[in-house]
Amino acid sequence: MAFQDTIDELKEFDINELDFENVGSLPMVVKAIIWALVFTAVLVAGYFYIIADLQEQLVKTQLKEADLKKQFQSKAYQASNLQAYRVQMEEMEESFGALVGQLPSATEVPDLLEDIDSKGRQSGLEILSITPQEERQAEYYVELPIHIVVSGNYHDLGGFVSGIAGLARIVTLHDFEIKQNDNKTLTMNIVAKTYRYKDLEADDA
Repeated sequence: MAFQDTIDELKEFDINELDFENVGSLPMVVKAIIWALVFTAVLVAGYFYIIADLQEQLVKTQLKEADLKKQFQSKAYQASNLQAYRVQMEEMEESFGALVGQLPSATEVPDLLEDIDSKGRQSGLEILSITPQEERQAEYYVELPIHIVVSGNYHDLGGFVSGIAGLARIVTLHDFEIKQNDNKTLTMNIVAKTYRYKDLEADDA
């Protein structure tokens, strides 16, 4: 069919006469246009119902791939440093063991009281009282406050505090109060706290 004949058929065709129940009688060029439109509609519908969904899945897969790569890199880094972590863990366990060793057991508390008394006398102080208080339970340790009252001059008090801080066991000093006596000496009230490691297995037994 010549191009001019096709143009003439389009000019003569009245769209109001379009009858889809009798498509076979339509001019060839109209049929071609209808089939082109139908084909285009199918492509568009296929894109939105199939390809668009696949693209969304692709984006999700790419994001998941990126996340998995990050996880792999993190785990690879941890694996490459595993030996260093083990060494660090051993060092921490040794440090923890050393700290626990500085905590007196219940049976060592009398020795600690004797050490405090000895430090006070070595510093030239008069020991008025050393009184253990009620234990206080914490999650991993037991705290034992010890109320101490000593009397002496300023330098002797300083030497006593320094001596307590230098004990092999962990002892912390709190809530001190110093008052001057009539004879120009000083009386110090202070609370020394020592700590005992809480044996969880023994507590559960």
